[in-house]
Amino acid sequence: MAVIAASRQAGVPIPGGREGEIMKHTISVLVENHFGVLARVSGLFSARGYNIDSLCVGETEDPTISRMTVVVRGDDKVLEQIVKQLNKLVDTIEVIDLTRSDFVERELIMIKVSANSAQRSEIIEIANIFRAKVVDLGTDAVTVEATGSEGKLAGFIEMMRPFGIRELVRTGKIAITRSQKVNHQEKGV
Repeated sequence: MAVIAASRQAGVPIPGGREGEIMKHTISVLVENHFGVLARVSGLFSARGYNIDSLCVGETEDPTISRMTVVVRGDDKVLEQIVKQLNKLVDTIEVIDLTRSDFVERELIMIKVSANSAQRSEIIEIANIFRAKVVDLGTDAVTVEATGSEGKLAGFIEMMRPFGIRELVRTGKIAITRSQKVNHQEKGV
């Protein structure tokens, strides 16, 4: 129960969440890669008073199509309205709510922390535990790059906090549905 309470406080979706419960929703939107599409999508959210927690956009394997990963908070009714409004946009190809499906999510952060020569090895050791990478080393600071889920990155940031965070930048979440599991009996493996 403590895990569920902590997840709710962090805004992490609870599988099988109750109707009307406000939770984070991760939405994948395929759009035509045209000038102004990002402005129309973000304008749609602001015009209706919906706050975007995270928004990442990039080309797909087809350069004429972009994928937007949007993270918003709201209950199921808010999500339903967002999906309907996104589907009304001319440039929208497909809208998928990933929240209750099986998906992989990642976010990238770069964090610059204060570090004297005695602290560098400890910072590098912590970075290695989190599979993070030192990307810049100065006389009085270290910059580390880390990727992972929201929870992993939150833990990493907390471990870096005692050193003194000078700067923190993050990409926002990207997500993709998981592939179907291979049934070895069907494949004769």
